[in-house]
Amino acid sequence: MERRNLLRAAVLGGSAAVFGGTLWRGAAYAAPAQPGAGPYGPLGSPDANGIRLPSGFTSRVIARSGQRVSGTSYTWHNAPDGGACFADGTGWIYVSNSEISSTGGAGAVKFNSSGGITGAYRILSNTNRNCAGGATPWNTWLSCEEVSLGYVYETDPWGTNAAIRRDAMGRFNHEAAAADPVRKVIYLTEDESNGRFYRFVPTTWGNLSSGTLQVMVAGTGTSGSFTWANVPDPDGSPTATRSQVSGSKSFNGGEGCHYANDTVWFTTKGDNRVWQLNLTNNTYELAYDDSLVNGTAPLTGVDNITGASSGDLFVAEDGGNMEICVITPDDVVASFLRIDGQSSSEITGPAFSPDGTRLYFSSQRGTTGSSSGGITYEVTGPFRA
Repeated sequence: MERRNLLRAAVLGGSAAVFGGTLWRGAAYAAPAQPGAGPYGPLGSPDANGIRLPSGFTSRVIARSGQRVSGTSYTWHNAPDGGACFADGTGWIYVSNSEISSTGGAGAVKFNSSGGITGAYRILSNTNRNCAGGATPWNTWLSCEEVSLGYVYETDPWGTNAAIRRDAMGRFNHEAAAADPVRKVIYLTEDESNGRFYRFVPTTWGNLSSGTLQVMVAGTGTSGSFTWANVPDPDGSPTATRSQVSGSKSFNGGEGCHYANDTVWFTTKGDNRVWQLNLTNNTYELAYDDSLVNGTAPLTGVDNITGASSGDLFVAEDGGNMEICVITPDDVVASFLRIDGQSSSEITGPAFSPDGTRLYFSSQRGTTGSSSGGITYEVTGPFRA
């Protein structure tokens, strides 16, 4: 509690003038989000799937680890983790990583225009602890290995083309990726207590076979300006990538990453923060910090993150009270949903269908607390446009 009060006094009390504005207003510094009434109202009682949702929303189970996806011959993978959706004609595809050692990889579920499941299949096999990742503008899924000297694999959501290991994107404890089509780079997080925030600059946009790995260079504070520096040895041996560039900024356990509108957000689980980089003026700041909220923090155990067309951010909890929370463009953070009876799990892989009406995510260990108990869900309802 003393740490929270000290941080609140230092960051809020001492910097009131510079922390004006909102997350999306493009100000140099924005106030870390505070608890408030969310745009969807209070959570209701648990539904048949044990999920508490706002009025007007419903849930269904899409897949369970170790069981065949309904109407298909594909057995859903254990420990479902990071995910994304891809348009497929009038339907779409949801891809999901498997955070299992040695045999991880990723799978996919295909839907028709009405949300019916029409197929499920493997898109990556025999890789190591595939945690998060990110979609590319050319409709591939970057599946990232969360191990020391881990790789990024570029995969085909349709399962037609073989996955390709992208060595140039660096070897480190990879977590998430987010593509920036304006600057033609891919941002990358690192899940280490002293991890770094990277970007990969491909030689040719749309081709990740070669390019330059860069690391963010900035001061030690929670806001300021930043630059990028080349990582001399992206293969991370004998010196880890995070230790190669003097002045590179340390982040405590990088997790999810999301890009939209000249801004990239990423989460750090070690200090329960959401960071915001304004890419137009090269400044960074806190979008959320659980130690800087007024009252009880609704969002703890920050992990995967995604965004809606409304500008709302949806942040999944690893632990906490098993919620997905929303952070609005008005700097309000509130619970969007909660899963009851699964306190030994974590929420992973939030992603919206292309039309924005359906949210997919997984409970990695489900009701059993084991990687073989994973459950993947869909929530449908009146999401803000």
